[in-house]
Amino acid sequence: MLEKLGEILKKTTDKIANAIFLNKDVVESIIRDLQRALIEADVNILLVKQLSEKIRKEAFDERIKGIEKREHLVKVLHDELLKILGEHKQLKLQKKQNRIMLLGLYGAGKTTTIAKLGNYFAKRGNKVCLVGLDVHRPAAKEQLKQLAEKNKLSYFIDLEETDAIKTWKKFEKKSKEYDLILIDTAGRHTLDKELITEIKSLGKETDSTETILVMPADIGQSAKKQAKEFQDALKISGVIITRMDSTAKAGGALTACAETQAPVYFITTGEKINDIEEFNPQSFLSRLLGMGDLQALIEKVRSVTEGNSEEKLKKISSEGKISLEDVVEQIKSMNSLGGFDKIKSLIPGLGKAKIPDEVLENQQGKISKWEHIIKSMTMEEKQNPEIFEKQTSRLSRVAKGAGVTTAEIRSLLKQYKMLNTMLKEGKGMDMSGGMDQKQLMKLAKKFGKKKMRF
Repeated sequence: MLEKLGEILKKTTDKIANAIFLNKDVVESIIRDLQRALIEADVNILLVKQLSEKIRKEAFDERIKGIEKREHLVKVLHDELLKILGEHKQLKLQKKQNRIMLLGLYGAGKTTTIAKLGNYFAKRGNKVCLVGLDVHRPAAKEQLKQLAEKNKLSYFIDLEETDAIKTWKKFEKKSKEYDLILIDTAGRHTLDKELITEIKSLGKETDSTETILVMPADIGQSAKKQAKEFQDALKISGVIITRMDSTAKAGGALTACAETQAPVYFITTGEKINDIEEFNPQSFLSRLLGMGDLQALIEKVRSVTEGNSEEKLKKISSEGKISLEDVVEQIKSMNSLGGFDKIKSLIPGLGKAKIPDEVLENQQGKISKWEHIIKSMTMEEKQNPEIFEKQTSRLSRVAKGAGVTTAEIRSLLKQYKMLNTMLKEGKGMDMSGGMDQKQLMKLAKKFGKKKMRF
């Protein structure tokens, strides 16, 4: 996600911080690097020019007193980039029923985004229903139905009805059972009069509390025109930008929305159901600069945690002990998040780490072997894996039963031991709701120097 831009921004801040003298040549070199990176990310040239002029001005402002010039320039760069990204605005649900209507042109990923958004809010304790009112695209209703069933989300879809308003009226009485209703609407190749009329009629009929535009990141600066057209015609309350992981033009889409005063509520970063996250400019910039985003990581972990798993986490946390099955379950959860390579940018200090592809590819095979190992153990061995240290002959028996080497068993036992040590250090922390930054950093500091094996 904007990897090249992130690398340049990190190098730029390092160049400022490490400069012995901030003379004109150094400042112009920094500006050139920034301009190149931002333009390649498709940020509007006028915004890039404004940022460049601001840095030039602040770099040689003799009125700046009582603060190191380099620190001041880093802060200026940070603040100006935040301005470009826009303000943070959350999509807050009301206490009464919420009806959110999603709009978008063909190819924006609207239907899959509705499923992701439904899953996101369902995981946070809301009773969600997906409603299919796209009666024009033949596959839309079937696609939404499949996504809802696959992810255990309630839905209302009439496969036969060809009138969106009639479909809604059939569902209206049942709709009172839900906290949140997410409405899929028709798209077009362009925002024409027919689409505007249809959306306005649906908005009035459904009494929607939010009207959100879904746009793909790869349209770059064209997002500004599209956001403005939808804003003027339909008074959208916010935007969700999709496919952030697959384009270098995402900077154009993000900054274009900020220019049109259309807040970006969420971004999607992949094809999996959990690949959606709240857009927070401060956290997003922190990630680009290689400083991680712990809060986003906590939210991602919560997004793949079922209710019964949360209770289990609370118990594990209070007891300060994890089982072998729990170790495998936690590794599987990481895979649900997209694997370690996907989430490492959220962990401070690991954003730019290069993990060999072959290491990442081996994870699924390793998990499968670990499951076979556990099945070959006795109940005593599962509950007290420490017994293998005292009676090493057990290793050969389990290895033979699971069809693995003793080294592979030791690898599982090492992960188990490390996680248990961390749990003892963090005993009593409520992990089900996510640890706060102070708790996370305490554990990270203690275990950051340990060699992790993947």
